[in-house]
Amino acid sequence: MPGGSISGEVRVPGDKSMSHRSIMLGALAQGDTHVSGFLEGDDALATVAAFRQMGVKIDGPHDGKITIHGVGMKGLQAPDGELDLGNSGTSIRLLAGLLAGQSFDSTLTGDESLRSRPMARVLTPLALMGADVEGDKPPVTIHGGRPLSGIHYDLPMASAQVKSCVLLAGLYAEGITSVTEPAPTRDHTERMLRGFGYQVSKKDDVIFLQGGAALNAADIDIPADISSAAFFMVAASISPGSDLILTHVGVNPTRTGVINILRLMGADISLQNEREVGGEPVADVRVRYAPLKGIEIPVDQVPLAIDEMPVLFVAAACASGRTTLHGAEELRVKESDRIAAMAEGLTTLGIRTQVLDDGIVIEGGVLGGGTISTYHDHRIAMAFAVAGLRAEEEIRILDCDHVATSFPAFDALARGLGLQITVQED
Repeated sequence: MPGGSISGEVRVPGDKSMSHRSIMLGALAQGDTHVSGFLEGDDALATVAAFRQMGVKIDGPHDGKITIHGVGMKGLQAPDGELDLGNSGTSIRLLAGLLAGQSFDSTLTGDESLRSRPMARVLTPLALMGADVEGDKPPVTIHGGRPLSGIHYDLPMASAQVKSCVLLAGLYAEGITSVTEPAPTRDHTERMLRGFGYQVSKKDDVIFLQGGAALNAADIDIPADISSAAFFMVAASISPGSDLILTHVGVNPTRTGVINILRLMGADISLQNEREVGGEPVADVRVRYAPLKGIEIPVDQVPLAIDEMPVLFVAAACASGRTTLHGAEELRVKESDRIAAMAEGLTTLGIRTQVLDDGIVIEGGVLGGGTISTYHDHRIAMAFAVAGLRAEEEIRILDCDHVATSFPAFDALARGLGLQITVQED
């Protein structure tokens, strides 16, 4: 329903990227890894299920706590069937790298959305390393027992998933594996590998590691997910009278593009109680309403805010003037074509947009109402829920079943902060 403002103090669920990686590396470590702040969303739980299927004992999760009983680098067992990763693109792309180094065959698949997503950009470097992989889109079959060799790979696009896939395969490769990034991307894989005692080096824009070493169990405290917090950062920024504190948010500099972009638009955002937890920077984020203006989004900020773009498009729709985005081709191959889906939805609400090959132009205006198709994309659904704060009429958002993949109980938390949301079961 239209209107409302955002106020209060809240901690959003744990970081999804780190939750995935804690399971993957904990499973391959020697000893027991204890994790707190784990995201109990469908995507992360799909990763848990996959490793259980490969013989790893995992206790939990319960109240964000989970224990992984590591089997060591060579302790995974052949799964008894396909590994179904649901809607999780992170799971399937990172697992492709890990499984390329195993002795057994495995097949990775997922739901209808995941089966439509391209895998070539991770399979290309894996083939260069010696992996034997079949399938341009899921299901993808990885034939085990193939010796891998370290390579140097120049990423054709800034992608943390591709970088991580290559580095994880490099754990099993002979020699040194290195990756050059065209622009910085989230570095949770490198940080967490170091946390598990694996040496990862970086010189300029090149990350490299030596294959064949071991991982040792670690205790991990996962901060709140900045991608989830972003919905409420925008919500507070666009709704007059709002004053919100988001606690214990991960503010890794490779993830803070959403804060940087909102500040450029005029948002009133401050970081409080800055600290470091388990090698990751954390802060409480205070957001107060401020009028936003349209900007040209700096290209170097795009990889640092790629997952937050849908809700940033809502901020742009509520800003005065024009916002222009370039360099965001990766948005075309997320859970949906997020550029096309957001443009379609904003147009339905009366906002003028122009779709570009690598981005979008959004003219700020007055939001009306209407019915929005999300294409089963959780971030599209939550972005348009936030848009309701500034809409003049009711917004009906279809196909919200995937919101739980990244943000369980989003609707309840949003209502508690001031959004007027009703969920109707089909």
